Amino acid sequence: MIIGIDASRANKKNKTGVEWYSYHLIEEFKKLDRENQFFLYTNEPLRDDLAKMPENFKECVLKWPIPRSWTIGRLSWEMKFGKNKCDLLFVPAHTIPLLNPKKSIVTVHDIGFEHFPDAYGWADKLYHKLIIHFIKRFATKIITVSNYSKQDLVKTYKIQPEKIKVIYNGYDNKKYKVIPDAREQLKQKFQITEPFILFVGRLELKKNVPRLVEEFARLKAKHDLPHKLILVGKPGFGFEEVEQLIEKYNLKEQVIFPGWISDDDLPLFHNCADLFVFPSLFEGFGIPVLEAMACNAPVVCSNTTSLPEAAGEAGLLFDPLQVDQIVSRMEQVLLNPEVSEALREKGLEHVKNFSWQKCAQETLDELLLSFKL
Repeated sequence: MIIGIDASRANKKNKTGVEWYSYHLIEEFKKLDRENQFFLYTNEPLRDDLAKMPENFKECVLKWPIPRSWTIGRLSWEMKFGKNKCDLLFVPAHTIPLLNPKKSIVTVHDIGFEHFPDAYGWADKLYHKLIIHFIKRFATKIITVSNYSKQDLVKTYKIQPEKIKVIYNGYDNKKYKVIPDAREQLKQKFQITEPFILFVGRLELKKNVPRLVEEFARLKAKHDLPHKLILVGKPGFGFEEVEQLIEKYNLKEQVIFPGWISDDDLPLFHNCADLFVFPSLFEGFGIPVLEAMACNAPVVCSNTTSLPEAAGEAGLLFDPLQVDQIVSRMEQVLLNPEVSEALREKGLEHVKNFSWQKCAQETLDELLLSFKL
């Protein structure tokens, strides 16, 4: 059997959520399956570890001059007329070639564009809506990353539940772990020595960052706490509101923006955080919650969408629209060492249920099963 994989996103130099998902699954497939043949379709030569392949893996570089349409354009051509055709195609992102092999499986991580349309350009929204209908009709199977996302697809697009398989994400347990000298490393690399509250993600309205800044201001006004608020991530839709609130509450010296941090250094921040807060309004899964727990950070997060599935019983949950609840949860952890310690212990135990190896094995099982149907 020849399994084709769209590796174009996994091959990006600076990766975020979907790119890391694609990358880790491919790397785990290399370890799990030495019997089937794998074609890694990519728009440019594979880099770094992706380029190191066992004998049953083959790199297929498909050049294409038009940006943002490689999967629906060039990969479609390969599926119909190319030399490197596969028996089953796996696309680990929210798209699908317009021309498909008989069997294809697509991972739809979430449909946030339906719930937060203002955060997307009109062309992106139109593309996402059209491609979902195409996936609904032509994909053999849809994988999604939480029960919430599955129900969202069923409700919004009337997709048959049996066509959707839920497979939870993993996290990189080689990087996100307890680091004994994390404080010293953080001090040397980033000159951060003060205690802090941590958020990681795009700095945008969908992640509820403006409300987090406002609640941080309330917390500081109520208690004489030395903590800073560190917001790790790139600015997104609505970031100007974050800046306005920082100005309004005079928080320029209290809120730190380190920008985008690599996965090599980000675990240092998690290890040193007195609290990890994730007030997101919408998540397909919520990998940052697992990463924080794996680094022994106490976690408080929203009780919306998929986050209760990601956090389980190891995080304190709150309604992200209720301002008093967010402050209350932060107080509960920062003012009560026994609560903080209990959350740390629960978090370390909880993340044992998640790994990229487990995610990849379940995904591979689904690929092989779908081929036999």
